Parts: sequence; structure tokens; C-alpha cells
Amino acid sequence: MNNAAPLPQLTVKAIILGIILSMVLAGANAYLGLFAGMTVSASIPAAVISMGILSMFRESNILENNIVQTAASAGESVAAGVIFTIPALVLLGYWNVFDYWWVSVIAGLGGLLGVLFTIPLRRSLIVEEGLAFPEGKATAEVLKVGDDPKSGVVQLALAALAGAVTKLAASGLRLWSETAQAATFAGNGIAYIGTNLSPALLSVGYIVGLNIATLVCAGGAISWFIAIPIYSSLYLETDPVLIQMMTDGASATDVAFQIWTSQIRYLGVGAMLIGGIWALISMRGSLISGVRSGLKQMSAGTSAVVHHTEQDTPMQFVLAGIALFVIPIFFVYNNISDSIGLGVSLPMTLIMVVAGFLFSSVAAYMAGLVGSSNNPISGITIATILFSSLVLLWLMGPESIGSTVGPAAAIMIGAVVCCAAAIAGDNLQDLKAGYIVGATPWKQQVMQGVGVISAVLVMAPILNLLLQAYGMGAPTEEHPNALLAPQAMLMASVARGVFGAGLPWNMVAIGVGIGAAIIAFDEYLKKRETKWHAPVLAVAVGIYLPLELSVPIFAGGLIAAAAERWNARHMDPAVRERNARIGMLTAAGLITGEALVGIFLAIPIVLSGDAGVLAIAHEPFGGRPGLVVVAALGWWMYKASTRAAS
Repeated sequence: MNNAAPLPQLTVKAIILGIILSMVLAGANAYLGLFAGMTVSASIPAAVISMGILSMFRESNILENNIVQTAASAGESVAAGVIFTIPALVLLGYWNVFDYWWVSVIAGLGGLLGVLFTIPLRRSLIVEEGLAFPEGKATAEVLKVGDDPKSGVVQLALAALAGAVTKLAASGLRLWSETAQAATFAGNGIAYIGTNLSPALLSVGYIVGLNIATLVCAGGAISWFIAIPIYSSLYLETDPVLIQMMTDGASATDVAFQIWTSQIRYLGVGAMLIGGIWALISMRGSLISGVRSGLKQMSAGTSAVVHHTEQDTPMQFVLAGIALFVIPIFFVYNNISDSIGLGVSLPMTLIMVVAGFLFSSVAAYMAGLVGSSNNPISGITIATILFSSLVLLWLMGPESIGSTVGPAAAIMIGAVVCCAAAIAGDNLQDLKAGYIVGATPWKQQVMQGVGVISAVLVMAPILNLLLQAYGMGAPTEEHPNALLAPQAMLMASVARGVFGAGLPWNMVAIGVGIGAAIIAFDEYLKKRETKWHAPVLAVAVGIYLPLELSVPIFAGGLIAAAAERWNARHMDPAVRERNARIGMLTAAGLITGEALVGIFLAIPIVLSGDAGVLAIAHEPFGGRPGLVVVAALGWWMYKASTRAAS
């Protein structure tokens, strides 16, 4: 191994740029997650932006760019952990707005614990087991191919502009509807079809690929083409709510969404629950191996000379940091309400720390297998919230049934664990990229902490802005186009259901059965060593999402597969690699542009109190213009990712 001094990494310009990108990408991913219930890795666009900006300086290097993307992607992961859980506190009615200090403390503690929990896992998962960590490898390749970073930045900027203009035209100017859908009654059954006209969702499908996009859409088909028609045919004339809707002349679309909201989406809850438990069971061996590796590293001491590429944060600092964070976590739970005393907050703190480590390890391992964008954070968070709710119900007694305190306490536990797990998967991806390009692990681990803190500082203001402008959860008369926040709605439903609000447990049980069948099918595919796999949580997310969100994700997956096939037939390896990068940057740009405009549009809406303050029309042609625009953007994405070398 080369013993030359490493290139500069923690430079002032790299730290400042990492902080800025962490905040910007955290905001963009927060919007995307609240809108679609899914987030994507920000490592590659952050690396390209970094290369483009740092190339303007007289001196810059690949390790500085790696440091920047490390901080930026940490911010994106914090956003995922936050928006999957913390909005549930508003949906439960426990909060009216997002309190700045509460959000910052919960997200900050969870994110920093995620950084600490994964430090002892680096050597086990990256060096010894050599897991793939696909986004980490892709990021490393982008960093190594960064001989022309400005061209990548140009493509990213053009795509961001296209996504921004499309979002402005649809949501701001109201030139067309954001959804194209139709439904009709077929006897007592309901036939529904629809698609959201979002370039961001198309891009999500492109990034996750055809395998995952197909599974998400298959989950939507289970709900909307099978379960809803069956439920409607059985209960349309006996369910009091549906009878009243039919009496009031509700449309088939409204009835379908009522059935999905009250019953069918809980199939996804059951599938996610069994998926999270299965993830923990399936990686138990690697979890034990990681703990042993970390303890061995600590017992070895500092006497041996270690190359800079193997220098992790010292284990004594890691353990001290974890112990130190237990104190504020205890006070967080102890101050939720006067009804939660020492006998409740102390065991719940211990549960949070243990669950945080276990599920951070699960997330890190799963990221190594399927990537951060496909990581089953939802499943393990549901498992945490369900277990925490049951323990809290036991500790707080029957008098807690019907209150919001117990569900809120369970959500806060889940939020810390979710933030830790989201950061864990992202951290190992970044450390994999650093391992490939020759970075110093402890410096990346420091920047992961910096990225977490940077994102935490802007989370509450962004959430409050989106809440006031669009609303969150089910659409209302005041907010007809509310951000669905599907993951947070799911977490709130689980916590509330345990504390007496009731869940359709029959649907949850059926969902568990569906999840078990998918797990068995996935194991069969693995034994056959097929190219495709069937991770249960991808299907579960599709079951839980409205079909309109799954359709463009599937379309994006088809575009990615078509581009990959064309390149494989007609392009040499170097051009294929370049085209794959350009396609990824185009998709990332569309997501970023749409998300940032969604946030910026919230400002005039909040200031004026009028959701249509910028409207110059009222969707005169429905969704038809949107279909044309999104189809054109999909074609552009395909052409950008299949260009011949000039």
C-alpha cells in the first residue's frame, strides 16, 4: 500500500460546501418524502456539484469532493428519518406546529447516534464481508471519472430547471392538474386507474431501477386492482360510511380512496411489519460479527501503526459519545408529559438505545445489499413503534388508552431510531466510497456528524413552511392538495391503534400473510440465483401508497431498463458508464428542481394565506398537458442516458 501522505480532505472550502449542500438536499428530500413516501440517495448529485464547484479553485482533489458528498448525503438521510416519523406528532394532534428545539433534539440525537453506532461496523461490513454498497460504489466511480465535472453540473442544472418549471406550471400557475385519474363502478366493484404527473416520481423510478419500480407498482396493483374491488363488492351496501357516501352522490374515485384510507392500506402495514422483523432475523450473524470486530479494535489499543485509510474514530470516543447521549434522551422522554415518570422514561430510554443500535446495524447491512434508496427503514421503524407502544401501554396502564401522550412517546422513540437507521445506511455507503478512493474514515465520520447537525438546523422551519402552505395528511377543504406524508400517517396509525383508536387488525393480519408469501418467493429467487429479487418492503410500500404514485415510478423504471439495454447493445463500456452517470444526474436534477420549487412556492402561499396565489388558470385542460410534459421529460431522460460519444 502506498505510504505517501494523504491528499487534503477536511479543508475549509470542503466543509463549507458540505454544510450548504447538506441543508439544501435535506430540504429537497423532505419535500419528496412527504409527497411520495420515498426518498433517494443524494450522494451522486452532491459529488457532481462538489466537483463542479471545487474545480473552480486552483487546488482541489478527489478526497475533498468525497468529504463534501459525505456531509451532503448525511443531510438527506436526516431528512428521511425526520419526515417518516416526526410529522406523525402533528397528525396525532399532539403538536400544532413543529417546535424547533424538539425537532432539532430528536433528529440530532438520532442522527448522531446513527453515526456512532455504525463506526464499529465499518471494518466488518466493508472490509471483511465486502458487501456491495451499490450507491457507495457508484459514487466512487463518479468521483474517479470526474475529469469533466462541469459537464455533469450543466446536465444537473438543466434537469433541475426542467423539474422546477414543470412544478411551477402545475402547482403554482395551475396550468394543468397534477393527477390524471378515472374510476367507475362495475356493479358493486370499483375500477380505478390514475397517475401522478410528477417528474420527480418518474426520476425515483429511474434511480431505483426496474426491479424495485415493478415491485412498488405490483404492490399498488394488489391494493387497487384486487383488494379495493373485492372490498367494494362485499361491503358497498353494508358499510355505513360507504352507504352514506353513495347517498351523497360520491364519485367512484372518492369511494375508492375512502376504502383505501380506512382499510386497504393496512395490508401494507402488516407487510412492512413482517418485513422489518425478517430483516433483523436474516442479518443476525453479521450483526454479531460487527460487534466483535469493534470490540477487537478497541482492545488492540493504539500501539500499532495504522495506515490513514484504516483509521476509524477511536472506540473509546464512540462508547463515551453513546453514553453521553443517553442523558439528553432520558430527559426528552421524561419531559413529554407529567404522566410519564422515571418508571417509564428510564426503560424507554434503554429500549431506544438498544433498538437504535440493532436497527442501525440492520439498516447498514441492508444498505450493503440493496442500497440506501431501497433500504427498509419503514419496516424497522414500524416494528420499533409497535413494540414501544405495547411496552408503554403496559407501563402507563389502562388509563393511557385514548390519550395522545402514549402514541406521541412511541413516535418520539421511533423518530430517534428511524433517524439513526437512516443515517447508518447512508454512512456505510459513504465509507464504502471513501474506502475505494482512499479516504480517511475518521475524517468522513466527522463530516457525517457535521452533515447531520447542518440538516437538523433547517428541518423544523422547512416542515412548518410546508405544513402551513400545503397541509399534511388527508386532503381537507383548506388544503385539497395536502402532502400525504404516507410514512408518517402510517406511523401515527400504528401508535394510535395500540392505544385504543383501533386498527383493522384483520387487514394487518392479511398483510402479514402477504408479506410472508413475498419473503418466501424472494428466498426462492435467491436460491435460483436469478437477476431479479423481491424485497418485501418494496411491495409493502406500493400497497400503502396511492396507485397514482406507483405508476410514474414504474414508468421511470421502464425508462432506465430501456436505456440500459440500448447502451449494452450499442455502446462500449466507457460510454455506457458515462451515459449511466448522465442519466442518474438527469433524474437527480428533476427531483431537486421540483422539490426546491415546492418549498419556495410555500413562501407566497403562507404569506398570503391563499393556496392559489400564483394561479393564472384553474387546470383548464385537466391533466392532459401534464401527461405530454412528463412524457417529453421521460423521453429526454432516455435520450440523455443513451447518447453516443462525441
